[in-house]
Amino acid sequence: MSSRVSQAAAKSPDPYELERLAEELVARELTSSNYTPRTTTSTELPIYVPLSHDNPHLTAEVFNVEEFLLSRSHTSLQDLRSELRDYLTSLKEELVLLINDDYEAFISLSTDLRGEGSRLEKLKLPLDDLRKRISESRAGLQATQDSIQETLDTRTHLREEKALLHLLLKISESVTRLESLLLISQVTTSSLESHNSNYQFHLPASAGQPTDAKSQGNRAKHLSRVTAEYTQLLYHIEKAKEENCAFVDEIRWRIDRIQSTLTSDLDHVFSAILSSLTDIKAGRVLDLERAKLYVDLTECLRIYDSLHLWRVAEEIMRRDVMQAFIKKTIFPDALAVSLSPVLPHTPLPAALSTRTESHGGALLPRTPYTPFTAFATKQNPFEASHVSGPVHLLDESNDALAKLYNQILRFIERDFGRIMEIAERVSLKAGSTISQSSIALGNHDLGEAQQASVDGFEIVTNVVWAEIGKAIMDELGTVVFAPGNPNEFRKHHSTTQAFIRSLEFLAPSTHSVQNMRSHPVFTAFQRRWQLSVYFQLRWKEIITKLEETLSSRILDPEAPNFTPGRNVFVTAQAADIFTAIASCWSAEVYIPDLAHRFWKFTLQLLSRYREWLESSLPPAGGSPAKPAANITNDKTSAITNPPRSSTPGLTPEATIESTAADEILLRQFATALVDIRAMTNQVLQLWREEISMMLPDTSTEYDTAEEVLEVALRSQLEQLSALSTSLYSQATAILSRRCCDALLPVRSIPSQFRAMSNKRLPSEPSYFAPTILRPVRIFFGIGAVGGPGERLKEELLRGVSTNVVENVCQRYIQYLTAMKKTEESLRRLKKGKKSTLSIFGSATAGKDDGKDEERIRAQMILDVEAFKTEGEALGVDMQSVESFIVLDQMVRADLVDGDL
Repeated sequence: MSSRVSQAAAKSPDPYELERLAEELVARELTSSNYTPRTTTSTELPIYVPLSHDNPHLTAEVFNVEEFLLSRSHTSLQDLRSELRDYLTSLKEELVLLINDDYEAFISLSTDLRGEGSRLEKLKLPLDDLRKRISESRAGLQATQDSIQETLDTRTHLREEKALLHLLLKISESVTRLESLLLISQVTTSSLESHNSNYQFHLPASAGQPTDAKSQGNRAKHLSRVTAEYTQLLYHIEKAKEENCAFVDEIRWRIDRIQSTLTSDLDHVFSAILSSLTDIKAGRVLDLERAKLYVDLTECLRIYDSLHLWRVAEEIMRRDVMQAFIKKTIFPDALAVSLSPVLPHTPLPAALSTRTESHGGALLPRTPYTPFTAFATKQNPFEASHVSGPVHLLDESNDALAKLYNQILRFIERDFGRIMEIAERVSLKAGSTISQSSIALGNHDLGEAQQASVDGFEIVTNVVWAEIGKAIMDELGTVVFAPGNPNEFRKHHSTTQAFIRSLEFLAPSTHSVQNMRSHPVFTAFQRRWQLSVYFQLRWKEIITKLEETLSSRILDPEAPNFTPGRNVFVTAQAADIFTAIASCWSAEVYIPDLAHRFWKFTLQLLSRYREWLESSLPPAGGSPAKPAANITNDKTSAITNPPRSSTPGLTPEATIESTAADEILLRQFATALVDIRAMTNQVLQLWREEISMMLPDTSTEYDTAEEVLEVALRSQLEQLSALSTSLYSQATAILSRRCCDALLPVRSIPSQFRAMSNKRLPSEPSYFAPTILRPVRIFFGIGAVGGPGERLKEELLRGVSTNVVENVCQRYIQYLTAMKKTEESLRRLKKGKKSTLSIFGSATAGKDDGKDEERIRAQMILDVEAFKTEGEALGVDMQSVESFIVLDQMVRADLVDGDL
């Protein structure tokens, strides 16, 4: 920093440009008139800190003049210049002191190092000799270490060779022992080469001949011992192959011969045991012998599992047992001929007791029952277990296919039930893990089924279902899967699905069921069902009958060609719509795999019914609900539209034609309302009791499938409800207009009383008062039989009556207002004539006018009271109707103002 300052001082007389900075500071203070100094919370005076080496501005890498001046803003420029000069003087003094202190040590450095060169030369001489000796010692130690390491490596190699030799000796002894156990004849390598590796081995003398249970049991135990030895041999061979031993390649042909002989003998013994257990014609098998046979069968299955030859064992079972039964049971005419019964193994109780003892208390979990709720003809497996035994049989009354399936189920239960459980226990106990045997047998061709399947026995999948599914598709496919007759197709489908469920109950575990459902034969079997064709036939069958009914646009129950509906519906169209919806979910039509299509069809039927109603009902002319004040100027009849009256604010009397048209409209509206409410209630009841339980569960983490489907159904029903709202408003408007027409005699009450010779006060209401609300009573069948809206009484009577009363009261008020204006005009006219005609006038004329007004008011009060009684009889709270309160006040007031 001092060098930079000295350079600046050499170039300018004012190195820090203090004069320029002072001028800029003054100019800034003069121009910044709106400058507001920073307010600080502290009121202390600034502390004077002298310049020192600890000042951050002086020790920075780049000296910033402005920041330095701002940090010393409390100091004037003259004082700052003096302070800087004093600090410069102190720096120079410190520099001189530093040089003086270090100069003495620097001068004495050359004196202290005098004579050190010769001393270093003397020390250098013995170092070379010492380095040479260390190198020689290191070389000797390295040679010794290499010799020891070589000896150790030699010993290790010898030890490994010895272990390998021991391993080869074990392999040779094991091969020899296995050949002796399997009675394989000894042949030379040259003879093998000359015969192109056609191995000659000695099968047991009993091969291909019938053997008794004792010899089979001994042979099974013998093969179990051979398998244990063979598994150990495979393990040793795998270790020897890691060392690339030529000896293993030389004896490979012997190992293959042992493996071939072992599998051949095992297949023979296993086939003989299966024949003894499953062949009924072989004769009576005692309980003790059968128990021994199952023990030998268990040994054979364990051998197959340890060798990972599951598919080989399954192929033997399918070839020797399953295929023979399928050929004589499933053939093209199997449904037309009587089948021979499947005889149980004798004695039956002992077989069942053996089965129970073999299970013990650790029964494997059964497949959960998936009920087809629509199929009531099939037995419930849990309820029918005491009748059918362990196997769940189908209801075979008048069903040849069910009889065939029961025949198959009895056979599987008799001949494969115990075998499947033993195989499952063997697989679970062994774990079915990949062992060295599977690696050693990698070159052995076990067939495509062995290489393309999962580990463990899958008897239900690869033996039972593979044969049954193929036989049904090949032999009975044209009968079982034919969709030409929908009823037979549904019957075959439901029977077959029940058979599959019963077959799944025979599976030893849920894992077996899952494997069976994922098998290619099962997938192809399910695809053979032409469900889309079946749905189209059902759709055509339902739609054809329904469209014939919907072709009629008649909603009037009194029409000559009208066919009444059934039960809760009025029209046959609504009844047929609901019948079509219910038939989609009935046991005779519904198939669970078509649930989504039947659900869509249900919603389409509801939409079709709504469209039919819209096209059958007369179009609404404008707003259906109109106030009573506007009814005088507008007819809402859908049949006749008479011209508007020439007198504003007055409605002409209803003609006979318009009355008949109104009756027809009311009957149509009531019929539609009854059917819409019945349709909504019946469909929702069907949803709760059947549909919601029959639809498959497709719930997600956000919402459940039942809620989503119910929302869709209610949305479709809400559209029907919207249509019923419009019908309700139109019916209310017609009833209001007809009730208002009954008020026409109100206008003639003043002239009637003035023309009467009897001037007494009235004591009963007018003749028209009880008839004002008569259209409402007739519509709802009150006091009469067969009203159009009789079935809507409980739901709509109070609401419709309240709306009609409101409209009638408004019309009544309108008539009274017009009447009051007329009376006022007459009073003014009479008052103007008194001055000119008083000579001929009577003295009692004024008193008669006052009595007439009193009688008119009394009559109107009686009429309104009668109207109130009629409204309350219909369930209307008259005191809550605002227009009636206004009407009651108006009839009790003076007809004309008192000052006239």
